Amino acid sequence: MPLWPSPLLAASTGSDHIPGADLHVPPWAWAATIGAIVVMVGADLLILRRQEREVTLRSAAIGTGVWVAIGLAFAVVIWATLGGAATGQYLTGYVIEESLSVDNVFVWAVIFGFFAVPNAYHRRVLFWGIFGALVFRAIFIFAGVALLERFSWIEIIFGAFLVITAWRIAFHDETEIDPEHNPIFRLARRVVPVTDGYRGQHMFIRENGKRFATPLFLVLVFVELTDVVFAVDSVPAVLAVSRSQFIVFTSNAFAILGLRAIYFLLAGARDALVHLNVGLGVILAFVGMKMLLSRWLHINTYLSLAVILTILAITVVASLRTNAHALELEESP
Repeated sequence: MPLWPSPLLAASTGSDHIPGADLHVPPWAWAATIGAIVVMVGADLLILRRQEREVTLRSAAIGTGVWVAIGLAFAVVIWATLGGAATGQYLTGYVIEESLSVDNVFVWAVIFGFFAVPNAYHRRVLFWGIFGALVFRAIFIFAGVALLERFSWIEIIFGAFLVITAWRIAFHDETEIDPEHNPIFRLARRVVPVTDGYRGQHMFIRENGKRFATPLFLVLVFVELTDVVFAVDSVPAVLAVSRSQFIVFTSNAFAILGLRAIYFLLAGARDALVHLNVGLGVILAFVGMKMLLSRWLHINTYLSLAVILTILAITVVASLRTNAHALELEESP
């Protein structure tokens, strides 16, 4: 049983098909959750300052496991306080956000390679990049929920957008990075004087009495820009699962918190996951169609979660089989 009561469903007909519309989360629960996230981000910063060495595959795997365990532990908290339906919405949103973020991780790898960022500096850029992502996602989520509550027809636009995005992700290369022609990136370099090379892990320095940004700051700007682009895809996808701001925000937040560890774990795996884009496209298409048809067809949240996990599993297995077959052809005389 939930620890606090939910209000009655909205009086308008059809409100019962909107997942999360009836969830009520008191202010103290919001404060406690945000406080916990702030504490975890602060602890992560302290660890980052004490350990400036490159991240090993073993430590990345441990870090990924810890963050996933934290995300799943919060699902238990939701189950104990908001009930099973809310838990299903949270887990589905968490899996969607985590899976879509994998493509973001690979784009980060391309950015770091483009700017020849030393491996030892990746951790610092990603920490502040993820911190900024939490802020931008919160803005998108609250704005998105407010729009959906005020203009219900926007749900159709969001759904159509997800289906179109699914096609783009499945059949186009998402890793083409050209900062030199990005207007925001070029503006940042014009407004802020930039040093001609890296200065350790500093993003700003003072030389000859004048303050300069380093190329590492410009890399951070571009990391944030790519996250904003990916948020435009992922936030509507999670809004298709739940209309509760609390569920959408926490599923995004706990997925994002582990992205830095996941980056170091998967950065070299892009070539192995050859069917990743197709799998992510299918997930977005499924979520988009679910949003488009939500007025006439309600799909159980746990069924949605099962479908998404199945798509991910098929994507990984198909990629491994394709790689194994390609390896056999190379080894054959």
